[in-house]
Amino acid sequence: MSERSGIIDCHVHPTAAKGDGPAACAAEMLRFADRMGIEWQGLSLGPNFIAQPTEAQIEADNDFNAEMIALHPDRFFGYANLNPNLLFHSLREIDERIANGPFVGIKLWVALCCDHANVDAICERAAELRAPILQHTFFRTGGNLAGESSPDDIAALAARHPQVTFIAAHAGLNWERGIRAVADQPNVSVDTCGFDPEAGFTEMAVAWLGAERVVYGSDAAGRSFASQLAKVLGADITEAERELILSGNMRRVLGL
Repeated sequence: MSERSGIIDCHVHPTAAKGDGPAACAAEMLRFADRMGIEWQGLSLGPNFIAQPTEAQIEADNDFNAEMIALHPDRFFGYANLNPNLLFHSLREIDERIANGPFVGIKLWVALCCDHANVDAICERAAELRAPILQHTFFRTGGNLAGESSPDDIAALAARHPQVTFIAAHAGLNWERGIRAVADQPNVSVDTCGFDPEAGFTEMAVAWLGAERVVYGSDAAGRSFASQLAKVLGADITEAERELILSGNMRRVLGL
């Protein structure tokens, strides 16, 4: 993997060794990232997944990730975890965590559908700070959870906020449908994580969106770095397209 040093994983969660605190968690995640040639990891949520976090729980999650970044500022970057139901608190967290550092973006999970009006205020502040938004998206078999967003929802939101860069996490899980849903919104990219390394995903994403709108993410520690890298390394795409997905696109988004 030495020829692929500098890979950026846009989507990880600090669940490895979580019981031992941020330092042990960081060491465990870096141990495996180093084996796979991954230079940067984008932290979101916290060590515990809470669908409707309180203000205190959000702050604890963000504090955990901020400590990991402080320990390894050249290996981790962060997305501020928000609950859009708590709008004023969300806007305060954006100012405290992004405007003043150390985070660079926003993560929205399943607390509130991203097409809700509350999220518009979050997007307006994100546009001012040029902060990308990593939005969980599923087309879940049997119907989405209450508050869970689909690629259709992020496409509608992105159309209202063309200055914001959005990443549709998991490409909707049902990726053939998800890729089509966001195809007409040029400010929406998809990441590669959250489902088995199925053949054809990366090729379809590149064909429909262009390689510039596909970014590597693993969802580690819920998924392995290697299984999610396989989607990119094993894809029938050009080497230039592969390098964009593994590194170049996120370097552009983050200004690295």
